[in-house]
Amino acid sequence: MNSMNKYLVIGNPINHSLSPKLHNYWFRKNNINAFYDKEKLDVKDLKTLVARIRDKEIKGANVTIPFKKDIIPYLDQLTDEAKRTQSVNTIYLNHNKVTGHNTDIDGFKSAIRDTQYDINGKKILILGAGGVVPSLIFALYKLNVSVITVSNRTKRKAEKLRELFDNLKIVDWGEVPEFDMIINATSLGLSSKDDLNLDFSKGGNNKFFYDIIYNPKQTNFLEKAKMMGHKIENGRKMFIYQAAAAFNIWHGINPIINDETVKLLDQ
Repeated sequence: MNSMNKYLVIGNPINHSLSPKLHNYWFRKNNINAFYDKEKLDVKDLKTLVARIRDKEIKGANVTIPFKKDIIPYLDQLTDEAKRTQSVNTIYLNHNKVTGHNTDIDGFKSAIRDTQYDINGKKILILGAGGVVPSLIFALYKLNVSVITVSNRTKRKAEKLRELFDNLKIVDWGEVPEFDMIINATSLGLSSKDDLNLDFSKGGNNKFFYDIIYNPKQTNFLEKAKMMGHKIENGRKMFIYQAAAAFNIWHGINPIINDETVKLLDQ
């Protein structure tokens, strides 16, 4: 029997995930005898995954799209952040209870702090309504933005977010209201051919375009924004910070984050 502790990231698709690269790097840096892997699962496998954590066969797991909400019914308890956003990306055993937590909120807040963008009172437009979006909204309200508008191809899905956040504005897909900062939280951009087909030219200058995708590091969305002279940022820092927060929960260590860490994500 191998005594090495095992950690996992689960999702579907999972190929693009660089979580193993990051966590295994931090294991080496901190002399932790553990291994972090990725597994592609289906919804029907989630119950088994939680059982594996309960049995300590797996010490902890990260959850990525499309399971951040689907995993919830199988968990024993949720932290306040996970409950408020109905989104879990980090699982651990706490007093023999399989616990779901959300480190995306802090990950995003830390990433925005790093950009030194003054987000206070700004108008935010979010494209997409799945996965990480409740975490972004939760964090943005904590950062005192003035208004958040959500646009999703399936409008009903955007409207469902109102059950969690009642003061959201919802617009039709293709409609581009006034904004200071726009966030692409759709999976459009994972493939280099993907294009959102939205017209941002009427929006004015000096906007902040943020893409939660971190691999590839410059999506079409960011490339076009850059050509138009806007401020751009990809999801790398958010990804690193949410991973670091999970690492800290599991190991009680705040891993070092520097240029070397960011370079790890260069494929």
